[in-house]
Amino acid sequence: MADATEVFPPEGFLASLPGQPGVYRFYGEQDELLYVGKAKDLKKRVSSYFQKTGHGPRIARMVAQIRRAEVTMVRSETEALLLESNLIKTQSPRYNILFRDDKSYPYLRISRHRFARISFYRGGVDRQADYFGPFPNGWAVKESIQILQKVFRLRSCTDSVFSNRSRPCLLFQIHRCSAPCVQEIDEAAYRRDVERALSFLRGGHDSLLEDLRADMERASEQLRFEEAAVFRDQIGALSRVLAQHAMETDDSLDCDVLAVMSDGARLVVNLAMVRGGRHLGDRPYFSHVGVSADLASDEALDEALLAFVCQHYADQSPTSTLVINRPESVESITEWLSSRADQPQMRVVYAPQGKRRDWLKMAEDNARLALARRAQEQGGAQAKTQLLVDTLGLNGGLDDLSNFRIECFDISHTAGEATQASCVVYHHHAMQSSDYRRFNIKDITPGDDYAAMRQALTRRYQEATELPDVVLIDGGKGQLSSAVEAFEAMGHDTAVLVGVVKGEGRKVGLERLVFPDGRELALGRDHAALLLIAQIRDEAHRFAITGMRARRAKARTGSILDEVEGIGPKRRARLLARFGGLAGLKAASVEELSTVEGISTTLAEQIVRQLRG
Repeated sequence: MADATEVFPPEGFLASLPGQPGVYRFYGEQDELLYVGKAKDLKKRVSSYFQKTGHGPRIARMVAQIRRAEVTMVRSETEALLLESNLIKTQSPRYNILFRDDKSYPYLRISRHRFARISFYRGGVDRQADYFGPFPNGWAVKESIQILQKVFRLRSCTDSVFSNRSRPCLLFQIHRCSAPCVQEIDEAAYRRDVERALSFLRGGHDSLLEDLRADMERASEQLRFEEAAVFRDQIGALSRVLAQHAMETDDSLDCDVLAVMSDGARLVVNLAMVRGGRHLGDRPYFSHVGVSADLASDEALDEALLAFVCQHYADQSPTSTLVINRPESVESITEWLSSRADQPQMRVVYAPQGKRRDWLKMAEDNARLALARRAQEQGGAQAKTQLLVDTLGLNGGLDDLSNFRIECFDISHTAGEATQASCVVYHHHAMQSSDYRRFNIKDITPGDDYAAMRQALTRRYQEATELPDVVLIDGGKGQLSSAVEAFEAMGHDTAVLVGVVKGEGRKVGLERLVFPDGRELALGRDHAALLLIAQIRDEAHRFAITGMRARRAKARTGSILDEVEGIGPKRRARLLARFGGLAGLKAASVEELSTVEGISTTLAEQIVRQLRG
């Protein structure tokens, strides 16, 4: 790494660059990766950063921090684009436009059991079931499941519950399940309902209604009035569903719709998903880059749209059509999509007609609305952050309020069992769930919260070169003392530590802040700074306790196996006994799992996928 006092680029560096396609990487004073870019001509592109004037604030700030650069030559601009997107995805450079999401997209899953089960699903898809999606959010999946239960009355219980029912459950009583578990419906009739549900999900609404009407009339003519009434109810329920979804239309219009917008301070890409002609909803994605005036430029908008496509479709299967609102991005996006091996081609459309035009306008309107909401939220959040900084007397050490960072720790366990520490992060005036961490605490006396806190802090900051502005410790003076011991042992400044002591009755607003130098601060019930601290503290507690409960449940029952189709109590017991618990089970190969009685190769592969994510 170059000396921080040296001016970059050094003499001769730019002249030595090749005039070929490639990827360049800029690094800062601490050798942190600042930016990754692609170039058709490396020499011209890299030189432009140091010879041009008029850069926007974000780029100008980045150039001032560059201390060294690396370049990688490739054979074509397309290869450069692929390499750039991979590096951005894996290394998250500070000044690249990033769209982070801490969850995979959900799917609706219909199993291939004799009596198929409908369920909510996240993870990799396979050929052992029918998958529909991805959906923009969990709510859209759950709404679709409710629709299918109302119309077709498909079961949603796990296979183990299904196999052990002796009488119908509540869902049968409220007409949301046909109770195949107790033979209230025969296999042929249930399979017919499953096929019709699949047809509905694939967009065959009109043909499905015609089939149901024909079946109803046939049953009525044959005097099978109870059966005719079932078809009548399905027609009515399906008609109501279609009437409620104004965007129902041509079932061939599967597409994703992307609208990129900026208000100068923020940048958002709004993604709307259409499957089987049904508009499944949309979802805004805000870029994680420094606030700057150049975010509203055409160059930034085109860069953001391409960045989103590269990051989103690196893990997602594309639909047949992608509708976008930036004509200048069509060529670069098409080039990137066509360069991916073993993936179906996706047509990129600008200025669509018909319903797609309506969907694009809706996506743009929702993007503007998301920007307005975020601006309103951040205005209030910035005021709270500023008040907290003022209250803690930190103004002198902050260059940029948006970079003010708090990390908060909490310890959770049940009578010493499954002890877990949580670390949640408040940054950029909001909780950053993608930065949260959990620590499984080991080798301490059960119930020793002080030792647990020391271990968590040591593991978090042992190798840290830079600390957050504030480290909140949920607990009293004893917990704070443990934190001070840990920081002193690591040679870190203890001034960043702040303890949050619960008030009488654990009521919000009665907490006191305690500091390593012995000071105490009681802010009062309605103080906005204390309410912000309480919000962060409560989030740490929630994150710790949910993690602890999940860990405890796995340790006690191996309940993660319950999520695998085809694993009931007997097979679960055999697996846990053979491999000595979940740890051994996770390490087992498909071949080893297949040696257990009742576990086929197909089921073993499914277990491996479930346990290893």
